[in-house]
Amino acid sequence: MSNVNLAIIGQGGRGFGLMRLIMEMEDVNIVGVCDVYQDRVDRAVTTLKEAGKPAPVATQNYHELLALSNVDAVLIATSWQTHMRIAIDSMKAGKYVASEVGGACSLDEVWELVQTSRETKMPCMMLENCCYGREELALLNMVKQNVFGELIHTRCGYEHDLREEVAKGHINRHYRLDNYMHRNGDVYPTHGSVPMGKMLNINRGNRFVSLTSMASKSRGLNEWIKDNLPDVDYLQNYPFALGDVVTTIVKCAHGETLVMTHDTTLPRPYSRGGLVQGTKGIWMEENYSIYLDGISPEHKWEPFAPYLEKYEHPLWKWYQQEGIRGGHGGMDYLTLRAFLESVQAQCDTPIDVYDFAVHAALTPLSEQSVALGGMPQAFPDFTNGAWLVRPAERKWKYSLTEIWDGE
Repeated sequence: MSNVNLAIIGQGGRGFGLMRLIMEMEDVNIVGVCDVYQDRVDRAVTTLKEAGKPAPVATQNYHELLALSNVDAVLIATSWQTHMRIAIDSMKAGKYVASEVGGACSLDEVWELVQTSRETKMPCMMLENCCYGREELALLNMVKQNVFGELIHTRCGYEHDLREEVAKGHINRHYRLDNYMHRNGDVYPTHGSVPMGKMLNINRGNRFVSLTSMASKSRGLNEWIKDNLPDVDYLQNYPFALGDVVTTIVKCAHGETLVMTHDTTLPRPYSRGGLVQGTKGIWMEENYSIYLDGISPEHKWEPFAPYLEKYEHPLWKWYQQEGIRGGHGGMDYLTLRAFLESVQAQCDTPIDVYDFAVHAALTPLSEQSVALGGMPQAFPDFTNGAWLVRPAERKWKYSLTEIWDGE
């Protein structure tokens, strides 16, 4: 397949931004756009026409796009609570699926996602752009080269002051507000968990076996709303369900641990809180430092920058030569290309339906654990034992299971 005919479902801030990036790709035709809000549909159509692109099928009902025979693939950029349903319907319609990130609402829908992919044989990719970040790929390269030795412990998080975005959800039509009002758990785990999962070989020789979560009290949103939205009466003293800081500990089959933090309603600078620690050394994001046993000065951190250059991932070497483009430091573009070129090759995606399932399941499992006072929750094996021995992934530049330096 040379060109991909793509339908984009969801035209809010994220979906519209991805559409503008995809518009520039000569081997992709945007043949359909959808959103529940008509003004967003109109904006997408106008933008495509002004760029000289053919008018897409435009609708507020995504089923109309799934019924189109010329649609090869679907990109979903809707609310967290609708990703799974639309992905399932899209696979049943015979389409390749790419979905924006976010946790699932229940384990039942995660199992249905996996079962639908098995039955239809349609790939389903979570568009976790952080897997293709420069630092994350360099660290993956270092892990594969045994620089850190045997991995013991990892840490990640989504630590981002989102008080204004969340509190104004009723104004900017953002779904985060509803989730923060009614759910308590790690509602947005994947920016850290998926890259760390790839380093830990999750679904390919290793798996998550259990987790436990605890949530702090909720105060940050109420204080911000009182100071900045005094006229929004119904939010002034609303008892937000989501704790300001949610901490989750995940245990792996081979004994590694992963600590995740969700922290978005208190004042703080942005961080994904990354840490990789093994028998030979440790890397820490928040001081951008590394320590390697027998290499670094004894008991002293070193700057990570020289190691980043030394262990630059082949994909980023290529990308820097070709020209970095798109949002989030260029990783959006790489993630989209990994999906679109999978469609062209008619092969599975590098973040597959089992990866999607495992990391989306972190949210409902975290909610259950919080509700039970931190009680451990057993992690389902969505692969039904296949994680022990799985067929090798395609050898290509977008692989996240091995480092490929071919043409």
